[in-house]
Amino acid sequence: MPTERTQGESRVALAPHAVYELTRAGHRIFVEAGAGEASSITDESYEEAGARLLEEPERVYTDSEIVVKVYGPVEEEYGYLREGLILVSFLSLPVNRDLMRALLDSRCVAFAMETIRDARGRLPVLTPMSEIAGRLTPQIGAHYLQRPFGGRGILLGGSTGVRPGRVVVLGAGIVGAGAARVASGLGAEVVIIDRDLDRLRLIEDARLPNTTTLAASSLGIRDAVLRSDLLIGAVQVVGARTPALVDRETVSQMKEGSVIVDVDVDYGGCVETSRPTTLADPTFVEYGVTHYCVKNVPASVPVTATRALSNALLPYMRRLAGVGLSDALGADEGLARGVVVAEGRVVDPVLARDSGMEYNQLSSVLPLHSEAR
Repeated sequence: MPTERTQGESRVALAPHAVYELTRAGHRIFVEAGAGEASSITDESYEEAGARLLEEPERVYTDSEIVVKVYGPVEEEYGYLREGLILVSFLSLPVNRDLMRALLDSRCVAFAMETIRDARGRLPVLTPMSEIAGRLTPQIGAHYLQRPFGGRGILLGGSTGVRPGRVVVLGAGIVGAGAARVASGLGAEVVIIDRDLDRLRLIEDARLPNTTTLAASSLGIRDAVLRSDLLIGAVQVVGARTPALVDRETVSQMKEGSVIVDVDVDYGGCVETSRPTTLADPTFVEYGVTHYCVKNVPASVPVTATRALSNALLPYMRRLAGVGLSDALGADEGLARGVVVAEGRVVDPVLARDSGMEYNQLSSVLPLHSEAR
């Protein structure tokens, strides 16, 4: 487990309790010194859990069979990738073609944690990060709506005799539903928009105060956005670039001092004017509208996020390390769907389509059954 080198990334993939479980099962865990510092985890805590600390990042890669990290390798780490290495990380390859090329050239096996599925088709590793992001975004928006921070001077909860702020949430998945709950709890007037009527029914069944659902349409989205004080983009297409549902012209007509928080910006974002920002420099203003487009929102609460991510990752790390790559993939179709690149070939159909690369079935690249080995 190397230290994260993506700017602003303060999480770490495995907390000491997960390291302890893996070492107790007989596995060797190498942790780069200082990896957990930003998550308030000391090197001593990892050593007490059974990990071995390494000072050089290169040794973490060369001495390990599996490398697990939050965000994919940055350019300075590309040279550490190699054939036979298993990488487990959030990769965002549709918008990170340099990393995809490095992974292909290295012939390593790369898991995108955001595409791993469970038996019910859900996204077990991405979900806790989405939950955290959803709960954070209304707080972030409320902060930037304050006048000293460039906003219109709107209190989301309003006041006696004064209407509350209007929040529009695009997407009723994990992020959007969480954002709607928190925004509603703050007293805001909330509109949540999705094309999936079943998701909207779940929101209706929750009976959130001051919350309205709306079936997605181009005109409906535009009208709702123009009336909003805070727009939360919570749209995700798993493994693919996010479609821009709010165009530049609509943003230009939003109220001056309003705020956009676009959560899935690491996959392109659902607002045409969005572009990735960092926690060190999180916002920019375009057409008088404050844009908060940090691609790793949960990293702002790393103590919580690290432990939540670690809980989700541990069963998969235990399986991969315990039975090996082929048997783990052969026994778990949802885990196999997390493999996006293997031995120099793209094995994810969505990534292949979006990147224009040739698609190869995973079973044609890696032997998943004992009789094929």
